[in-house]
Amino acid sequence: MPQYKLIYFDLPGRGELSRMLFALAGQEYEDVRMKFEDWPAEKDKYIFDKVPILEVDGKQYGQSMAIASFLARRFGFHGRTDVEVLEVDQVLGIVGDILATLVRVFMEKDEARKAEIVTENKVTNIPRFLGFLETVLRNNNTGYYVGDKLGYADVAAFEVLYAAGIEQSLMERFPLVKANFEKVKANERIAQWLAKRPQTPK
Repeated sequence: MPQYKLIYFDLPGRGELSRMLFALAGQEYEDVRMKFEDWPAEKDKYIFDKVPILEVDGKQYGQSMAIASFLARRFGFHGRTDVEVLEVDQVLGIVGDILATLVRVFMEKDEARKAEIVTENKVTNIPRFLGFLETVLRNNNTGYYVGDKLGYADVAAFEVLYAAGIEQSLMERFPLVKANFEKVKANERIAQWLAKRPQTPK
């Protein structure tokens, strides 16, 4: 049986989607968490000098979405056909857009501009992307983004929305997104992971 090790900082960030996929699969792995202050002395050990890193039988692989996509395929959560893979990838694209929108807040140094971005995200950007997700769910008409069972796209959308702390009043405007979010959150293995994972800042 392959030996897995996931190396990332002690926070959810770009490693959390892979951790959730491990949890959903019930797959044992070594969850290596490092402190930021230790990173300068550690980074030369890792391919591309960045994390997350996935080790499979001792060999390192980088890039967070490549790692998550590999795990989704290996554990049977990715698309089953070329078209389903395309459908998963379009949801991942929306998830990436949401993440990029959120990251702008943290990257902005000017406090006045930061406040403007927060308002833009709340009023315009996040609702627009939630609308895209709502459309995908409506078109698929199964309660899931792709196919008829919980998979990679559902976990990816859940993870970014959960990390973002989307307000309940906003989620209510997109009932299909909200229902899918609650379905993933209620999954036994995901719920267990959320309950037991280290409590760190999002």
